[in-house]
Amino acid sequence: MNASAVPDFGGVEADTLALLRAAFAGTALAGRLPRVKALHLPPRRPPSAMAGESCAVELEGGALGLSYVLFGDTLAALREAAPACAGADALQLAAGYAAPPAQDRGTPRTLGLAAVNALTAWLFMRAGYMPPDAGDSLAAIDPRPGDRIGMIGWFPPLVPRITAAGAALVVIELREDLIGEREGVTVTADAAALASCNKVLATGTLLLNGTLARMRAAAPQAERFALVGPSAGSLPDPLFARRISALGGSWVEDGPAYIEALASGDKRSGAARKVALRAGSYPGLPALLARL
Repeated sequence: MNASAVPDFGGVEADTLALLRAAFAGTALAGRLPRVKALHLPPRRPPSAMAGESCAVELEGGALGLSYVLFGDTLAALREAAPACAGADALQLAAGYAAPPAQDRGTPRTLGLAAVNALTAWLFMRAGYMPPDAGDSLAAIDPRPGDRIGMIGWFPPLVPRITAAGAALVVIELREDLIGEREGVTVTADAAALASCNKVLATGTLLLNGTLARMRAAAPQAERFALVGPSAGSLPDPLFARRISALGGSWVEDGPAYIEALASGDKRSGAARKVALRAGSYPGLPALLARL
């Protein structure tokens, strides 16, 4: 394969921000961009708690963007930053998405991705675009006999369903305590194990920790590469251009209820629905902007 034929998996942050800036500067949205209303955070958890947490950036008008809180002390840093977020320029906050993942305890990138996701939701709402329901949680990869599926991150509830479909499964996981054979599945920290996979399921955390380019390049044979989870609410266009086949996230339908549940640590499924955007059916940013 010559150099010109190698897909460019890098630069998704810069491309996402450039597309959003262009959309809000050169269209009917110019001068109408909402500011940040508030940053919403989950309650404090005991240090031993392993459950993942998400934060939410709320824009004026109610659009919400979510992001996983990745690093151990990021949540504390976000609490310090929260007061300054109210009234902030949403695009300026979104610029933090291009910051190094660990900079300032992960705060700029976490806030940046949440703001990108909020702006994406706001744009979809203005264009009258409602992301379709996700349906089955495995529909994005459709496991079948003979498939070799890579799972980036350990999702125990999905493992039996994938193996029952007759597919082989390998899991890429950074937590050392999970490495080895688990439930008949190989769990490894070596991304090279993705090389022979024809389908990959990963969390949207790859957008947050800056490993999307590396992981996508590690799976050159994968005709399906799906990102799922609360962080996977970014503008789809730059991701689909990089051979991401589907995004599965949460579409908040009852903002006040979602915010209340987030702040109290309760389940938020009643205030949001699972959605999936697929490369083959998503209309694309130009078509959405034409609706304005």
